[in-house]
Amino acid sequence: MSAAAGVLALLCGPVAGAAADPGQPPPSTGGSIGLRLLDAPRGREADPRAHMYIVDHLAPGAVIHRRLQVTNTSDTDQRVDLYAGSAEIDNGTFTAEPDLTPNELTTWVSVDDCATQEAASAAPGGCGTPRKDGAGGPPTPRPLVRHVPAHGAAVVEVSVRVPPKASAGERYAVVWAQVAGPADQAGNVRVVNRVGVRLYLDVGPGGEPPSDFRIGEVTPARAPDGTPEVVAVVRNTGARALDMTGSVSMTEGPGSLSAGPFSVNLGTTLGIGSAGRVTVLLDRQLPAGPWKVRLTLASGLVRHTVTATLTFPVGSAAGAPVTPDAADSASMTPGVPAVALAVVVVVAFGYGVVRRRRVS
Repeated sequence: MSAAAGVLALLCGPVAGAAADPGQPPPSTGGSIGLRLLDAPRGREADPRAHMYIVDHLAPGAVIHRRLQVTNTSDTDQRVDLYAGSAEIDNGTFTAEPDLTPNELTTWVSVDDCATQEAASAAPGGCGTPRKDGAGGPPTPRPLVRHVPAHGAAVVEVSVRVPPKASAGERYAVVWAQVAGPADQAGNVRVVNRVGVRLYLDVGPGGEPPSDFRIGEVTPARAPDGTPEVVAVVRNTGARALDMTGSVSMTEGPGSLSAGPFSVNLGTTLGIGSAGRVTVLLDRQLPAGPWKVRLTLASGLVRHTVTATLTFPVGSAAGAPVTPDAADSASMTPGVPAVALAVVVVVAFGYGVVRRRRVS
């Protein structure tokens, strides 16, 4: 399975310093630079999240390699800078820092060249030579420059080398593909656009920490334009960060109406031990109710479903929060077969299906 992690539209007159949210592609109105992950780790083949982002658990001293493909659909050759930048999870949002802002994880990451995708596939230990400051030294976190031809593609390799004495815990970064325009005549403004693949790395001995979450109160509400919406409070009860997806289906409405499924608004990322709100926009024409609402949320291979009876408010004020009933739940970890769930999630979010190389 494969999913483009992002598409950078090459627009006329973009905002100086604009940055695409990694994993949330903006609409393209012409030529674009795309970046997608080609590899997923063994044991995560059924996890759609691992096909979008670099998600892994490593012991101190471990090394992994992942290939990324850069595509250029514009009519012009593009200089693309590729590098790792720092990120954090704040208030339910995965937030990337500007430009080359470093953190501990970015110093472990290098981006190396793969001349061709065929050469990359044939190289068992990796397709590039790590750039170092000296023999045996750590990789230098500086950009790799690739000139991607018009309507062409390039493959690069991301290597993560965890120091032997690295402390336990989860860290975040983004591998960026950046296109920068020339500075203005005064030299004060330079247009920079970038698109990235997120990196979630947990470090520690033994197996991977569990991932899980709990769905709390569910509230019927309306968006500012009057569209009904379902808002759920979700708490991360596991030991890995979560990217929430899912849907709402509605039955037993006025006149025995049914509606949905309606997809979750993407973009909610929950840090370890944190809580946030997940929102599902519905159809503006739906009657107020009451409705029997079935809410299914997932992050990777962890999924929970609850039901509640909701009536949407007439005005802009939110309705009363409802404590839902647990309809069913499934909590799966990497390595546990979950083909049926993976197919459902893949179809729901439109990921393509291609052959992919498995890597350790």
